[in-house]
This record gives sequence, structure tokens and C-alpha cells, in this order.
Amino acid sequence: MAARTNPLRAVKPGETAPKLKKPMSSLEAAVAEDRLEELRSMRRRIATALDDPNTPARDLAALTRRQIEIGREIEALVARDKQEAAENVEISDGDFDASAV
Repeated sequence: MAARTNPLRAVKPGETAPKLKKPMSSLEAAVAEDRLEELRSMRRRIATALDDPNTPARDLAALTRRQIEIGREIEALVARDKQEAAENVEISDGDFDASAV
């Protein structure tokens, strides 16, 4: 089981829950050129269609397949972002030693 990124904890006196960020629409994500949010928006839209009892049965297989593909794309982007963040560690320069040259 994967570790939670936001573990639950007790609320401190006087503390309020942080405001949740409203998810972007597909159009907003496209305009912002945010590929990850664009994929998440598409996944939400497909999930809505899959849960809708009025969605034609002939469309369910294609929608399900596309939702799985989008999920994989999201996982790949998140993994890439984590990898890039791990590689972008700041390294301090040591003292210059002229005799080493």
C-alpha cells in the first residue's frame, strides 16, 4: 500500500482546514499549458460519463480504455516530476585548491 502524502492529524485549537483548490476545467488547463491538470480534467470528465446511467453501453468500453490510458499518463508525468525534483538538488562548490590543477 502506498504511503499517504497528507497524513491525518489532530486539529490544533483555533486551526481551520486549508481551502481546497478548485480543479481546473479542461479549457483552463489547456490555456495554462498545464498538461497534468489537463489530463486530470479529462479523467474527471470520463469518470462522470462512466458513472452516468444514461451513457450508452456501446461507449463504456472505449471510455474505460481511455480512462486507463489517461491514468497511466498521469502516473508517468508525476513520476517524471518526482525524478526531476530529486535530480535538481543544489550542490555547493568546495573551496578552490590551485595546487590540484
